[in-house]
Amino acid sequence: MATILLKSPAELKIMRRAGRVVAGLLKLLEKEVRPGITTRHLDEAAEEYIRSSGTEPAFKGYYGYPACICTSVNEEVVHGIPGKRVLRDGDIIGVDVGVKLEGFFSDAARTFAVGDVDEESKRLMRVTREAMEAGIRRAVAGNRLGEISAAVQAHAEASGFSVVRQFVGHGIGRNLHEEPQVPNYGRPDQGPTLEIGMALAIEPMVNAGSHEVEILKDGWTVVTRDRRRSGHFEQTVFVGETKAEIVTE
Repeated sequence: MATILLKSPAELKIMRRAGRVVAGLLKLLEKEVRPGITTRHLDEAAEEYIRSSGTEPAFKGYYGYPACICTSVNEEVVHGIPGKRVLRDGDIIGVDVGVKLEGFFSDAARTFAVGDVDEESKRLMRVTREAMEAGIRRAVAGNRLGEISAAVQAHAEASGFSVVRQFVGHGIGRNLHEEPQVPNYGRPDQGPTLEIGMALAIEPMVNAGSHEVEILKDGWTVVTRDRRRSGHFEQTVFVGETKAEIVTE
């Protein structure tokens, strides 16, 4: 089994500071999301905020990724690249952001409505957020990692949606992606036992239709195979004694 790196109290303190920047950035971007703007506008606003906050963009240059944030619209699941695309009334957009501070990372995502969206999209966003919250409630010392995965899957599927299996949550700390992987499906008796000092990025990707996805020719953008819509929510959390600490709220 791959090594899971436990963080010291001093390291968790740095990640909390990074998490506050991420939370502030998502609040800013929520105000910027509206019909008529481009996804590039969101990326430019994000870069200015990240650098003015004394942090670095976590994603820019990561394995060659060309932007500071990921902007995934409608059927795009994750890793959509900001560009000339203009947001339209009725779209939904998943925005994934991360920052690096003093060698440590924090990472979070939200799905926002663009103007007035249909009822199914509203329900998809709500259920995805609730599935994430159900997983976070299981991020307690002594639980198995699979309890997080099973809670996410159960909530999403009970609402008639499906969870993406090809992409998962992850540990986070000195690296943006660390062990353990945090799937959004599975059995509660699986995976390592959670311990104090573990930092996890819990991030359900929930599809309105099938769980199957594919990657577009740009090598990054993941879309639903049936082209139905997808929601994405993510928080960086610390495993707690009785309750997880959400770092990016």
